[in-house]
Amino acid sequence: MGTLERLEATIAARKDADPDSSWTAKLLSKGPEKCAQKFGEEAIEAVMAVAKDDRANLVYESADVLYHLLVMLAARDVPLAEVLAELERRQGTSGLAEKAARG
Repeated sequence: MGTLERLEATIAARKDADPDSSWTAKLLSKGPEKCAQKFGEEAIEAVMAVAKDDRANLVYESADVLYHLLVMLAARDVPLAEVLAELERRQGTSGLAEKAARG
């Protein structure tokens, strides 16, 4: 089990925890829309780190992005394995060809 899978398991374990005892539980208790909003905020912070050429902050914010992505997926009951399977499906396909196939 890799780092992201362990993090996903931790998030799942905290899904029904007391929101006063866990940031993850608190975020999930606010619903998928709040989880998506928080993911967006973290993504913007990562983008700003790129724009500022701040490598250390980019690493930090990227970890936040991955965590909040997993929380957002958990909020909609989408397993990481499903996302990884989609990436696997796309492997070996040109990004341009894949985008064109979507229309």
